[in-house]
Amino acid sequence: MKRGKKYNSKIENLDKKAKTPREAIKWVTENNYAKFDETVDISINLGVNPRKADQIVRGTIVLPNGTGKVPKVLVFAQGDKAEEAEKAGADFVGGEELAEKINKGWLDFDVCIATPDMMKVVGKLGRILGPRKLMPNPKSGTVTFDIGKAVKDSKRGKLEYRTDKNGVVHCILGKASFGVEKLLENYTALMDTLLKAKPASAKGRYIKGVYVSATMGPSVKIDPAKIMEVEEVA
Repeated sequence: MKRGKKYNSKIENLDKKAKTPREAIKWVTENNYAKFDETVDISINLGVNPRKADQIVRGTIVLPNGTGKVPKVLVFAQGDKAEEAEKAGADFVGGEELAEKINKGWLDFDVCIATPDMMKVVGKLGRILGPRKLMPNPKSGTVTFDIGKAVKDSKRGKLEYRTDKNGVVHCILGKASFGVEKLLENYTALMDTLLKAKPASAKGRYIKGVYVSATMGPSVKIDPAKIMEVEEVA
């Protein structure tokens, strides 16, 4: 893949030695060069076999400092639960009429939440919402009667993480403008969650590789042996 001059100049100045989390995130925030506020991403290569159901690492997390993006939330609910969703800040609330709009191609939302009794309506949208990872799911907390909490968590930037077919978890840490400290807080919360989610059947090294990068820049490797070393060295 052909890279631009700015990218190449940055990667030439990047020490390939694996870094501590603070060093890696500091490098990324100091070397982003786009005219927009770049997103800082993280990829964690886990020592699991995602082909085995009991080794799929999956869950949700609300990062301490959010993701830097306030998503548009759609809720399938009726009656009191519809009112609860609206009060919590949902952007769109409804039932059959929303399903009809989606069937006609409307997808102007980032998160879809539903009460269990509305899944008979939402289930018909599986072929549209499924491939776009918008289908409500009890495991991610998006099929629930606790609609108010679900909407508020989504607005705060709740993330769903899951190992891909190669055993890698991809997540957002926030925006480059957050600065090192806030990104480190998000990083620590995410890594702590993943460590606690280690499958009992997973053998050998669990965290095999960690990389952080900004939208337009090169990835920086974090030393797997130092993944929780976030304190600043005097």
